Amino acid sequence: MKKTLILVMAVMAFTACKDKQKQQEVEPVEVAEVSDWEYLFDGTSMEAWHIYNNPNGHNPWVIDNGTLFFPGREAGTSTEYNLVTNKEYSDFKLSLEWKISEAGNSGVMWGVIEDEKFAHPYNTGAEIQILDNERHPDAKANPKFHQAGALYDLVQPTQDVCKQAGEWNLCEIEINHKTNKGSVVLNGIEIVTFPLHGDAWEALIANSKFKDWEGFGVNKKGKICLQDHEDRVWFKNIKIKNL
Repeated sequence: MKKTLILVMAVMAFTACKDKQKQQEVEPVEVAEVSDWEYLFDGTSMEAWHIYNNPNGHNPWVIDNGTLFFPGREAGTSTEYNLVTNKEYSDFKLSLEWKISEAGNSGVMWGVIEDEKFAHPYNTGAEIQILDNERHPDAKANPKFHQAGALYDLVQPTQDVCKQAGEWNLCEIEINHKTNKGSVVLNGIEIVTFPLHGDAWEALIANSKFKDWEGFGVNKKGKICLQDHEDRVWFKNIKIKNL
């Protein structure tokens, strides 16, 4: 009887051990979440960028305390230093922070085509305006359609949520040709929505300064541009996610 009891206890211990081992084998393993955001500027490198139509030329943009900084240039000089991505993008979310100098002007464009026949990135790419709304004359010359956050000369923001010159603004731009919708969220508030193609888009262009510009706003894929508009401007935490 004693031998039988010992044998039963041994079998039970062995079975419990196997069950525990089996349980350990089937338990799910936690996997770290992989972000689908790609940094275009993380504060340490400008490798994702080059000067429009001049990739090997002089580049005055610098990294300054973790920001991407354009120091400005003398007003009226002909050479521009617009910064464009090395890659092209079509459907995406773009998130960045910007800060403009007093009375400053700049912008973010997409759908930009690099070609010698286009002297400027704005010849092909639509622009989300960056501006000191309080001091720059553009905010007064064509109210709202040229203010910060506007789809420049095409769609005005529903409200002015721009911070003062010298303060950081969080800008999130979504371009989705699949749904035919673009949008701008500035400092957490959606202030602009717009179509990207079709009759509604063409009507916007027809009522703007771009109505006779060959090549403007027709490309579903292109480069992203940070504009040199002569004034000092800073960017940081620039990241993009394909849709």
